[in-house]
Amino acid sequence: MERIWTAIEQLIRYAEQRGLLAPEDVVYARNRLLATLRLTEWQPAEVKDVPLASPAPVLDAMIDWAYEQGLLETNTTTERDIWDARLMDCVMPRPSEVIRAFYERYRRSPQEATDWFYSLSQASNYIQTARIANNQHWKVSTIYGELDITINLAKPEKDPKEIAKLKEMPSSSYPKCVLCKENEGYEGTWRHPARSNHRVIPITLLDEQWYFQYSPYVYYHEHCIVFSAEHVPMKMERKTLERLLDFVEKFPHYFIGSNADLPIVGGSILVHDHFQGGRYPFAMEKAEIEECIPLPSFPSVTAGIVRWPMSVIRLTGPKEDVLDAAAFLYETWRTYSDPSVEIMAYSGDVPHNTITPIARRRGDLFELDIVLRNNRTSAEHPYGIFHPHEELHHIKKENIGLIEVMGLAVLPARLAVELETLADYLVHRTKKEDWDESMHKHWDWCEAIHSAYPDITKDNVHDILRHEVGQRFVTVLEHAGVFKRDKRGKDAFRRFIQHAVERMSSLV
Repeated sequence: MERIWTAIEQLIRYAEQRGLLAPEDVVYARNRLLATLRLTEWQPAEVKDVPLASPAPVLDAMIDWAYEQGLLETNTTTERDIWDARLMDCVMPRPSEVIRAFYERYRRSPQEATDWFYSLSQASNYIQTARIANNQHWKVSTIYGELDITINLAKPEKDPKEIAKLKEMPSSSYPKCVLCKENEGYEGTWRHPARSNHRVIPITLLDEQWYFQYSPYVYYHEHCIVFSAEHVPMKMERKTLERLLDFVEKFPHYFIGSNADLPIVGGSILVHDHFQGGRYPFAMEKAEIEECIPLPSFPSVTAGIVRWPMSVIRLTGPKEDVLDAAAFLYETWRTYSDPSVEIMAYSGDVPHNTITPIARRRGDLFELDIVLRNNRTSAEHPYGIFHPHEELHHIKKENIGLIEVMGLAVLPARLAVELETLADYLVHRTKKEDWDESMHKHWDWCEAIHSAYPDITKDNVHDILRHEVGQRFVTVLEHAGVFKRDKRGKDAFRRFIQHAVERMSSLV
């Protein structure tokens, strides 16, 4: 028993040190932990007063003990996550306390408020810092600047026990999705992630109720999610752009963007309207204007084509003028077709054109990057004409969403093992017939690497592979751009700009 009492005291001490638990709440929190662990006795335990960077080791020890006592059925990751969040919730402030503390700080400084809330979300283990540390991350120099590459190892795969449990579980519509406000405090099931230790902040955008939270698996610094109070689908419209600008007016130290609202070019969750933001300088933000665009109807707005592998128009100026110019460009693009470069706005009544917008502040000015998207498919490219083509699927097959658009590749976990195997093949020049069959998808790429680097050794192979993954990601983004980077594509981009300017002039 001494082991579990020590762990309980360690968790309480950690919560006090990290500001989760006030001294007046210690007895209450201890009793909640005892009840959760089905204990009726308590003995004081001596613990070292050494600050913990993460509660994960203490939580693991408590959950191990609970499993030994028969409180867990399977001891799988999903069940342990439910217990992890449940135990942390015992030493956390109530949602109303979090909201009150956030806005007390916000009145002094929006940055102070988000700094505090981000720290709390990490301290509560809602942001899985220990798992995120397992991700592989590196930067690669390219012709478009320094891009970020991440191999996502933070989300563990389900094991057979969990898959079997899923089959037994009845379906449920509560919460409706992982973004709904009803997730706050939700214990979790085999089908739905644990959220007992989850806290969200209500915010107002355009007199509408929205909520602010952080991603549990942050891909970059202060990776936040802003979601509608209503479970309504993603929708791109003028109000979407207006909400983004309203957010960066309230939180000027953050950027915020929206995934597109159509399949293939949209994000992974299209059923609930939401945005993603944060405090990280992506390569796209640093990219320069390569060609200025005159917008006679909006003289206060500076506009230009961004030097970026995708098709991006940047607008900078006063808030309302940027909004009007962006909304006009979006409406123009939504119905624009150019068959010479395979851009068709509609197939019958099915729309194909949309945008991925990203908002930020430039001092007193507002800035919107408008990324043009099209989700049309063809017999040659069934996954999308403006999507990574099949020869790139060995690296990236999934949607090119907001995060990738800005210059951060979120690559599948399988690549961590595959790159290690490829390194061995490259160093030893392994013949294709001796390759594992699952690795054949990389063969052509490796042949090109051999040609480009005749002197591959065990000392340089990993640097070479990481560099080449980055160059491959550049090609992924170029495929996702509706106007290609060659002369024909650039001329087509200019035709669209000219069409938009002429349309502005005719309306004025």
